[in-house]
Amino acid sequence: MKILITGGAGFIGSNIADRYLELGHEVVIVDNLVTGQRENIPPAATFYEIDITDKALAEVFEKERPDVVSHQAAQMDVRKSVADPIYDATVNVLGSLNVLENSVKHGVKKFIFASTGGAIYGEQDYFPADEEHPLRPLSPYGITKLTTEKYLYFYQHTYGLKYTILRYANVYGPRQNPHGEAGVVAIFTTRMLKGEQPIINGDGLQTRDYTYVGDVVKANELALTGGDNRIYNVGTGVETDVNTLFRLLRELTGANIEEVHGEAKPGEQRRSVLDNSRIRKELGWEPSVTLEEGLRRTVAFFREKFGK
Repeated sequence: MKILITGGAGFIGSNIADRYLELGHEVVIVDNLVTGQRENIPPAATFYEIDITDKALAEVFEKERPDVVSHQAAQMDVRKSVADPIYDATVNVLGSLNVLENSVKHGVKKFIFASTGGAIYGEQDYFPADEEHPLRPLSPYGITKLTTEKYLYFYQHTYGLKYTILRYANVYGPRQNPHGEAGVVAIFTTRMLKGEQPIINGDGLQTRDYTYVGDVVKANELALTGGDNRIYNVGTGVETDVNTLFRLLRELTGANIEEVHGEAKPGEQRRSVLDNSRIRKELGWEPSVTLEEGLRRTVAFFREKFGK
């Protein structure tokens, strides 16, 4: 089938593109290259350098007529969303609506949406959070992801557009962007390999559900043929605090650095971990890469990239 991937030059989107091509699908990538990297684009994919908010997106849909849309593009920096909620909503709501409108107009059969499990639930009432947990996002980023989920329900109910929503935990792995605040694994790894000092925010006891990108790719593969009109958490169900993450990466990189703590970031979520029971039961997905193995692969990727 022909699959259009928005954000396909990005960290997660490009890994998905590689897998879809391996499976024999035809892949079309739309990316504005603001955070995506041209080097991530598979040679076998058709590429359009277009912003998802651009009216020219309609021309891509008209020409390519994709069977499936995998919507990975987003403004994904939580702190940037707080600083500039209008820009965040422009990309994540209006951009998503542009993709959705074109999907309906041009006969797309399935829409896979990259949502967030890390930000959509807010401070959790229980751990791990399942898909029925109250939705209380604490950032404009989380709000825009939830908004798009609601629009998907509308488009399915009104136009019959099938969807699968994947609420990602904290995804890490090769190709992750070490710039900005979203990728602590990439940031710590890059700084350690370059002999620079990473700073741990606050006491470092804040936890996240670190999920390897290859396992997220597998969820996107399964969503091609299953999970119609369903919402799934994609996470390991395991909490890891930042101090532990720092120590694991220090060992893997061989960095001779101290554990330095800085000021806590205001409004930072304290604990986040996802229950994956539904996707296990309904799609047969389960995380296959341990944190230690995933970090080892990630360090190897950045070591090769930086010649370290």
